[in-house]
Amino acid sequence: MQDESPVALARITPIPAAGLIPRRTTPSEKAAIIVRLMLAEGEPLPLSNLPEHHQTRLAEQMARMGLVDRATLATVVDDFLTALDATGLVFPEGIDGALSLVDGHISPNAASRLRRMAASTARTDPWDRIAALPPEDLLSLIADEAPETAAVALSKLPVARAAEILAKMPGDRARRVALAMSRTAATAPETLRRIGLALVAQLDTRPPRAFTAGPVDRIGAILNVSPSATRDDVLAGLDEADAAFAEQVRRAIFTFAHIPDRIAPRDLPRLLRAVDAATLTTAFTAAQADPALSPVVDAVFAALSPRMVQQIRDDMAARGKVTAKDADAAFTAIVTAIRQLEAAGELTLKQDEE
Repeated sequence: MQDESPVALARITPIPAAGLIPRRTTPSEKAAIIVRLMLAEGEPLPLSNLPEHHQTRLAEQMARMGLVDRATLATVVDDFLTALDATGLVFPEGIDGALSLVDGHISPNAASRLRRMAASTARTDPWDRIAALPPEDLLSLIADEAPETAAVALSKLPVARAAEILAKMPGDRARRVALAMSRTAATAPETLRRIGLALVAQLDTRPPRAFTAGPVDRIGAILNVSPSATRDDVLAGLDEADAAFAEQVRRAIFTFAHIPDRIAPRDLPRLLRAVDAATLTTAFTAAQADPALSPVVDAVFAALSPRMVQQIRDDMAARGKVTAKDADAAFTAIVTAIRQLEAAGELTLKQDEE
């Protein structure tokens, strides 16, 4: 029942006719009467959340009820409202319901064991959990599955989400999965559930991750705020050891030099509010003297008013020569501020392909 159900029942509680004696009813009959009354009043009831055997039993009981007199109806509703008023606290039913309450408050190992227990219950819909996975996790989950299994998984996702996953697949794999869609029309509901349970079982056998971010993002975040000499030396070493990994790291790195390519001109003035004037002056003075970084200064100035540009140029002229250490510290402060703005949703960094 939804929260408004007691109010709705109180509103529609029938008044028994004088002289009528209510007949005795069983708990199953009372449930059937309440459901019938609520449905007749147009109240939404999530009966599909009940276990299937309870749904079947309820429907069979409703089929046997026949006529119910007003005195019996009024008594059943009154008993039901009294029971609701006496309720102090309701816990979710089943392991999956309990996990929804404590997830995030217990250890990953305990949560994993509870998920394995919940996967075996009749109330659990494995596809709810699969659909909530991040795209990368979902893609890796079905990467080694047969095209038909992947086609079933995509069919259970929202259309936009399924299109996103399909676009991330290699071309040949995407074509085979799309073709397999034609062979999934006769999939039975029980088969669909077994496929979902098998995929969830794979999730639960994976060891808990110590890090939420992947290795590329972690090393990229570290190199973002490392001195340029350290960053260049590390990338050179990665090139020798694993060129593909080094290229992924380069894509994850955002440095002062990336500002014109990764930040839209309309967002560049935000830097003036996110970074103190002394840091900006130091960074722009050092960058203006470096042919590789001077385009960054030009791009920022192009997005500012002439009066603001002149004020910054005056500060740069008064700043004088900047040491390499101070320059690196200023560049790092600006990059850190940009990352904070991105995390807060105040600006969006463009990707390389954009």
